Amino acid sequence: MANTEIAAIRAFLGSRERNDDIAASRAGYDAIGTLFPCAGDVTLTPVDAGGVPAEWSVTPSAAADTALLYLHGGGYVIGSVASHRHLVSELGRAAGMRTLALDYRLAPEHVFPAAVDDALAAYRWLLAEGVAPARIAVAGDSAGGGLTLALLLACKAAGLPQPAAAVAISPWVDLALTGASMDSKAAVDPMVQRDGVAMMAGHYLGNSDARTPLASPLYGDLAGIAPLFVQVGSEETLLDDAIRLVGAAGAAQVPGRLEVAPEMLHVWHFFHPMLAAGRDAITAAGDFLAGHLR
Repeated sequence: MANTEIAAIRAFLGSRERNDDIAASRAGYDAIGTLFPCAGDVTLTPVDAGGVPAEWSVTPSAAADTALLYLHGGGYVIGSVASHRHLVSELGRAAGMRTLALDYRLAPEHVFPAAVDDALAAYRWLLAEGVAPARIAVAGDSAGGGLTLALLLACKAAGLPQPAAAVAISPWVDLALTGASMDSKAAVDPMVQRDGVAMMAGHYLGNSDARTPLASPLYGDLAGIAPLFVQVGSEETLLDDAIRLVGAAGAAQVPGRLEVAPEMLHVWHFFHPMLAAGRDAITAAGDFLAGHLR
């Protein structure tokens, strides 16, 4: 039976006009986020995380010695703490963790590796604040999912301990756009299309090669990174990014789990206030994270 809730979301997305103006796109993305306010029991606190603007979100059940570092999506060009607050806080609730959402620098004003540098600075800050690596997790969606993997690789290169676990939601891990689903799923994905992400990749990469591992973690050496849970919708052009990522992680002896959700669109978790499947996916991701905290 077709999912009527996802049909309503498709209709909502179809009613929105594409805008290539970056400032307008940023404002529009943040505005969508405000349609879904945080639950009333969430405490929000802005913080400077190693020189990077960030925000703690804490629910009553969150363990005080934990930190879930969240890296938002938006193609490295749009998105913010504000756009993703409702998703971040509920993922923290499901995991029983405090969440630290990061407002990393965006392109084209700040090209690669600015976002990676900011994520690494925030992770170092958490360690300096006394949060044990075994009580830290990292998560992100879309570009933030790719940035999650890039952070794990950066930690390995810097000799830092890995976090307890990582969740990548609809991750964009191949900025070279070589996945077959980029074309085979184009007719059913209302959110991510080749021309749009190619433009964002160009803004972010600057003069860097698209296959640089910290920009496209699919091309990196994943051995030794934290256990990984990857969620992706069956109707996504980024489906093959997720499938290939988990395959590469498994080949590198990294414990990995892949969940392909039938009928779901890119980062369907974002629509959890109106989508039961989004709530279920958040619960599954939270359970995974909670199960890996030590």
